[in-house]
Parts: sequence; structure tokens; C-alpha cells
Amino acid sequence: MLTQALLVDDSRSVLNFLKRHIETEGLVEATTFLDPVEALACARERVFDLVLVDYEMPHMDGISFIRVFRTLPGCADIPIAMITSRQTDDVKMEALQAGATDFLPKQPQSVEMTVRLRNLIQLGAAVRKLNDRAAHLASEVEAATRKLGEREEEIILRLALAVEFRDNDTGEHTLRVARYSRIIAEQLGLPARLCRDIYLAAPLHDVGKVAIPDNILLKPGKLTDDEMAVIRTHATIGERILADSSCELIRLGAQIAAGHHERWDGAGYPNGLRADEIPVAARVVAVADVFDALTTRRPYKEPMPLEVARNYLAENKGRQFDPACVEAFLSRWDEVIEIATGRRTTPFQKAAPPLAPTLESAAEKRPVDDQPIPAA
Repeated sequence: MLTQALLVDDSRSVLNFLKRHIETEGLVEATTFLDPVEALACARERVFDLVLVDYEMPHMDGISFIRVFRTLPGCADIPIAMITSRQTDDVKMEALQAGATDFLPKQPQSVEMTVRLRNLIQLGAAVRKLNDRAAHLASEVEAATRKLGEREEEIILRLALAVEFRDNDTGEHTLRVARYSRIIAEQLGLPARLCRDIYLAAPLHDVGKVAIPDNILLKPGKLTDDEMAVIRTHATIGERILADSSCELIRLGAQIAAGHHERWDGAGYPNGLRADEIPVAARVVAVADVFDALTTRRPYKEPMPLEVARNYLAENKGRQFDPACVEAFLSRWDEVIEIATGRRTTPFQKAAPPLAPTLESAAEKRPVDDQPIPAA
């Protein structure tokens, strides 16, 4: 690949000489400009490996040109030589401070110019190779980071599904809660990265249920007070399972696991947090989790109609739920209906398709949900 040189001088004869001289060995392709402003416009669109610019030009001198050129994206390290017959210490210092790499004497037959020019061409080619290598490495790092992120997300999802399959034969509750949570987070105006992370960590909300005995978790009838107390330990257990991880997503999952049964009015568990004391991710998932519990079939109840569940959320904002989270959820009701009725899919399904129904016949043994269920 030829070294690309940008030549800027208000003298056409000087430009023609420089172009012939720099292209003699066939290693350089030169682009010439009489007007420095036009040269800068070109540099904004094209990548150059080397710049030669005259010091004295109308409209913009060489030092001003260098200053502007150095501010262009990708132009911080490109070798720039200023061509001038006024190589005083003051001029050199000002040019160097502006970003000049070297100086070329304005004498066409100068041996010094030939040697310096050859060195600049080699430097320009070396800088380009380094930049290409750096770009290649950055691309590889980005790809590797993306791959690690995808694996991290899949592991988190499969961990959540492993818990879900203990008492739900499809795992769809986990996926719907994730989708609802993303809707709420987006509508709240949370940062895009946090919206994504809440979506990915939401499925971990019930991970603590792995420690709940089957005779309680899978009990088809009403739980006793003692059994309910055991069920409620899943929030604290989930936090302990996920806490102190080096993975940011899992740490967020710990917040969600610990806080998704807290209530806005402080009457929730395990810590009786209220209002903004509850982490925002947990407040988001609380709305998503309850809504899905209300609107899906359980062994002890039929699914609540969507509009009735909607009214329940509206009636309990400011008591059980963060009012802003409820308003955010209800403001995108059409999307909620699509998710609730199975008309909207998610990338999660590509990462972890539901297991075949024949692998588990627990549909008749699903436990009572520990969320409050109002009369339909």
C-alpha cells in the first residue's frame, strides 16, 4: 500500500517539484493543494500518512494549518514537516509547539531535504503500520469482549432458568419479567447501559429459591405462616448467592434478589426498606414480577385478566410499588400486552430455548406464589 502524502503550498511550481520528488521511488502517492483550507477539508475526509506544508501562505500560514490539522480525528501522530526558508529558533519553536515533526529547507536541490524527506516517508509508513496494528488489536479486543459478554449473559440466563424450572415447566416467567423490567427501565429514562443490565439481571430475582425445600416450594395448597417465613428467606439467600461477585451484572442481580419484595411504604421484606432506600433495579423488577404473577395461571388460581392486573398496579402505586415504575409500565401498555400474550420475542430465547415439556411434569405441583394476590 502506497504512503499517502498531503502537500500544501501556495506555489504551483513548488508543489509540482515536491510531488515529483516524493513520488520518485514509487512508494508514495501525493495529493496537492494550493489552498490550505481546501487541504484541511480533504484531510477531514481522507487518511494521510505524511503532511508537507509551507510556512508562508495567504489566508492561513503553516503553523495555523498544523494546529487545526492536529485536532482532526486520527491526525495526532501523523508526521508533519513544515517547509520554510525562515528556520529561526522562534519559528521552529512555534511550529514544534503547534505539532510539527520536522522542517524541510526550501531549496529544491538540497541533499538535506532529500534525506529528511526519505526519513519522513519511512516514519509515515511506520506510524501507519502501528495505527493499523492498533486498530486490529482494538477490533480483536472488542470482539473478545463482546464474546465474553454474550457468554456472561447466557450463563446468567441459564442460572435463572435452572431455578425457574424447579417450579415452572417453561421458564417463561423469568423471560417475561426481564422484558417487562426493560420496558420500565427505559421509560424511566435510566441510562441505556443500566436498562440493558436490569434486563439481563432481572431473571436472577428468585435465584434464592434453590435453597427452599421442595415440600414448601412445590406445595400445591396454601402455605402456613411458618412455611411462608421459609419462602421469604429466598430474598436474603439470593443476595448471599450473588453478592461480592466480580461480575457487575451478578452484583446487580444481588440487589434485585434482595430488594424485589420490598415495598414502597416500607412494609415489605427482608429489610423493610421504603421508597428510594430500595435500589431502583429492585423497584423496577418488583412491578414486573407481581404483574406476571397476577396474569399467569398457577395451581391455586386462574390468570387474572390483564386489565384487572393493570388496575391492581395502579391502585397500589405509592403503597406497594414505586409510583414512577408503575406509571412507566402502564405508559407502554400495548407492548405489555404483546409480551403477556406471547406476541413479542426476546434475544434470550436464542440463547436458551425452553426445555421440552417432556423433561419435567411439575405443572401439577407448582407452588403458591409469595406475592399478594388480590381477588379477581
